[in-house]
Amino acid sequence: MQQKALSLKGKSKTISCVPTMGFLHEGHLNLIRAARADANILVVTIFVNPAQFGPSEDLSSYPRDLKRDLSLCEQEGVDIVFTPEAEDIYPEGYSTYIEENDLSKGLCGATRPGHFRGVATVVAKLFNIVQPDSSFFGRKDYQQLCVIKKMVKDLNIPIRIIGCPIVREEDGLAMSSRNKNLNSDQRREALCLRQALLRAKELVGTGEKGAAVIRESMVEIIEKEPSSRIDYIEIRDGETLELKYQIEEGTMIALAVFIGKTRLIDNILI
Repeated sequence: MQQKALSLKGKSKTISCVPTMGFLHEGHLNLIRAARADANILVVTIFVNPAQFGPSEDLSSYPRDLKRDLSLCEQEGVDIVFTPEAEDIYPEGYSTYIEENDLSKGLCGATRPGHFRGVATVVAKLFNIVQPDSSFFGRKDYQQLCVIKKMVKDLNIPIRIIGCPIVREEDGLAMSSRNKNLNSDQRREALCLRQALLRAKELVGTGEKGAAVIRESMVEIIEKEPSSRIDYIEIRDGETLELKYQIEEGTMIALAVFIGKTRLIDNILI
């Protein structure tokens, strides 16, 4: 893959990359379409990264369907799909990792220790292998997007990082590969994430600025669902990810909620 990328760049071709863990949905396809318009060569990577899963998380049950993914990539005009195995990315004796020590600390980083070390490491490795000029990520994983932008800046990696809007189902649920794990009752209950965020937006629209008041209103909506368990609801600066106690323009409201055993995330930017 790296040799192919260097050969293409030697011919003055530009490369855009969309890193994924596969089981592609419309959110991924939205990224692919944006990336397709940005460069001569479009590379999609499909790799379920073990380094970003904790011991009790859903690595073994994470949904996979490579045949379907390849068909979708072909339909979207993807030039190259890179699908390494774990032993290709982390060969025997592998011991080098990248850690971001500011933006990665709260939110998902607080409840998933080691997660962003795994994310930063694999994304840096994929960038070195694929040699892209640009790379596209969804804003549903808002903290991940911030961490990757910071890593690229701090390590002087010459790649443009582009964040794309959250893509939702018709009823408002943010698209996620993990939605497949919800049964019909849980799928209905999962709408509480979006409902809570819209309630927060509504309160801000009426003049409420207190983060604690807004958070409590969101908690009430989510806790009505029998299989829900809140991982976090946090109100932070959309740039620095610092905790906010008063809502203002540019504030990001994010939440992670377990519906049954499935952990879902969503966010809204004020």
